[in-house]
Amino acid sequence: MTFPSSPDPIALAKGVLAGERRALARAITLIESTRSDHREAAEALMHELLPHTGKSVRIGITGVPGAGKSTFIESFGLHVLSQGKRPAVLAVDPSSPRSGGSILGDKTRMEELSRDARAFIRPSPSGCTLGGVARRTREAMLVCEAAGFDVIVVETVGVGQSETAVADMVDMFLLVLVPGGGDELQGIKKGIVELADAIVVNKADGDLAAAAGRAARDYGNALHLLAPASPHWQVPVLTCSALARSGIDDVWRMVERYRDTMDAAGALAERRAGQAHAWMWNEVSETLLQALRDDPRVERLLPEMERGVAAGRMAPGAAARQLVGTFRLPLAQS
Repeated sequence: MTFPSSPDPIALAKGVLAGERRALARAITLIESTRSDHREAAEALMHELLPHTGKSVRIGITGVPGAGKSTFIESFGLHVLSQGKRPAVLAVDPSSPRSGGSILGDKTRMEELSRDARAFIRPSPSGCTLGGVARRTREAMLVCEAAGFDVIVVETVGVGQSETAVADMVDMFLLVLVPGGGDELQGIKKGIVELADAIVVNKADGDLAAAAGRAARDYGNALHLLAPASPHWQVPVLTCSALARSGIDDVWRMVERYRDTMDAAGALAERRAGQAHAWMWNEVSETLLQALRDDPRVERLLPEMERGVAAGRMAPGAAARQLVGTFRLPLAQS
């Protein structure tokens, strides 16, 4: 999707608030753009939409490869629809190192949900952003809220040390796992479990039903040894079969119970305030890095520094300090 050189953020905001799907898609494309004029328009758009955000429940979903996250999200989204709610799914795909585009195409893996006009699915390439979460996912989440979606789901690319970045932008962090042989906890990072607000053991059907029950008990026992993410919430472990669509209603009731509990304790507002603070400083870091890269003095010096580091003539730390020092110099001294 392309834009004119100066997209009108006011008109785009009106379309988003009216629930126009084309306007919603264009708004997310705008905020994902790296062009400087588009960033200004995106900031103006967010200024218009921000007063209309904050009413949804934001859920981050991650899990080990093969856990069936996309199938789970589709079944979950369809159940949400049956409850009179409107889900939006921001599926962050791995990026192609050649084109930068999405590799997996989650929208094609949620065919039934994507056909329902009440739902919205947006695959976005993760790019080079740590955590498997596209840099502008936070803003895309707010745009979906402004468009009237009640449940925002952010699916990350998988489990890893940096994957925990999703916990910094959602109300609830849900970890999807599968039953298997041996010690279940060996296949995942302890840190990701500590951040989880709920664990769901998927594929609890057929021959794996009994194994799923055992895995859930193992995870539940292990959680007693870990400090909970919040003093107001004891992390539950549930089982479900996304393929058979059984147990999904239990997951939804658990999400509602979590939202009510955290809201009543004031913890939800506190969590969102902390996330907004962290978001601001993340933007400061990203903006400073981009400004450094765009500085003409740094641009002139950069090839020499890169060649020196690649050839082993200069330590990366020394090169970095020189680049930053050049960036900090007043223009009159350059």
